[in-house]
Amino acid sequence: MAKVLVVGGGIVGLATAARLARRGDEVTVVDKEDGLAEHQTGRNSGVIHSGLYYAPGSLKARMGMAGAASMTAFAQEHGVAVRRTGKLVVAVDRSELPGLSRLAERAVANGVPARLLDPQEAAEYEPHVSCVGALRVETTGIVDYRAVCSVLADQVRSAGGTVRLGTSFVAARPGPGRLEVRLTDATGAREDRAVDALIACAGLQADRVALACGVDPGARIVPFRGEYFELRADAVDLVQGLIYPVPDPRFPFLGVHLTRMVTGGVHAGPNAVLALAREGYRWSDVSPADIADAFSWPGLWRLGAQNWIPGAHEVARSLSRALFARSLARLVPSITAEHLEPTASGVRAQALRRDGGLVDDFLVRSAPRQVHVINAPSPAATAALEIAAHLEREVDEALAG
Repeated sequence: MAKVLVVGGGIVGLATAARLARRGDEVTVVDKEDGLAEHQTGRNSGVIHSGLYYAPGSLKARMGMAGAASMTAFAQEHGVAVRRTGKLVVAVDRSELPGLSRLAERAVANGVPARLLDPQEAAEYEPHVSCVGALRVETTGIVDYRAVCSVLADQVRSAGGTVRLGTSFVAARPGPGRLEVRLTDATGAREDRAVDALIACAGLQADRVALACGVDPGARIVPFRGEYFELRADAVDLVQGLIYPVPDPRFPFLGVHLTRMVTGGVHAGPNAVLALAREGYRWSDVSPADIADAFSWPGLWRLGAQNWIPGAHEVARSLSRALFARSLARLVPSITAEHLEPTASGVRAQALRRDGGLVDDFLVRSAPRQVHVINAPSPAATAALEIAAHLEREVDEALAG
């Protein structure tokens, strides 16, 4: 039995903690917030991804596809709201058809059930959609990820573990046969403790936690805010399931899309703009330290130089509901700006290399007695149970080393 500290109360940290607690490890989860899943996990649109978009053989592809099945089964087993909706990726003009065909080839390579549709076939799934062709993906769904986290936290506790909220991780350093860890509570009171192993699933703070442990993260976390609207109640019937555009190859994100949620409403978005704070969910959320951290990283300047045109469009869409609605109307022409109501934003913790390249896959860094999840954006929530199994193996190797 190992004494393990898990840093991070999001879905990846909780899934890992529950797995280790069930096998008999003495597990403590710490999170600086007063609630679970307060950042990436609790602020996404609840999609269970299929593994469609990712490079064949990558961790995202393998774990995303397996996670679509395991997360659905987990939710069903524990009474969490979940629904398999399927998804349409739609080409709205003929210039997008080659991209749609490439996605269909990627689906075959990744083993994702998908088929190309003509406009009439697409209308059978989404009567209000406008397209010249579509790709139907059956294994996509939606789930309440906050409720999943609540179940996982209960599993940790029932297996003898502890979940401590309002507790911040400060640093760790090697000790004689253990790790010496420093924590603080909400009052700033310090606590030092020894553990056998540390697993950090710190999301927006992942690189900083690694550095505080003497581990080179190999990348810098740069925050991108995704802003959402919801369709007004009289417009929700315009969307039956999930409707996505063909991704723009000039830009590293998927583009605004429409998601029918487990509650019956429809999420619209997200866009992607550079956040002015790592936990900056509004334009008014500004952290000078986080801005300095981002702009001191040469990779951000290189990314901006490569993507300034689509990046400027994202900023304009952030500032104009009419432009946001126009992007959605490419998919469903009946949607207007009057149909959109603002809702909570999210921030994606994206690892960025020094050369300006986004870290495309999940990125895990290990050291003796330590495992750090540096990059785990979408589809990490979908794949959380698979990532937990991977991290279990990583921590066993880190303990053995």
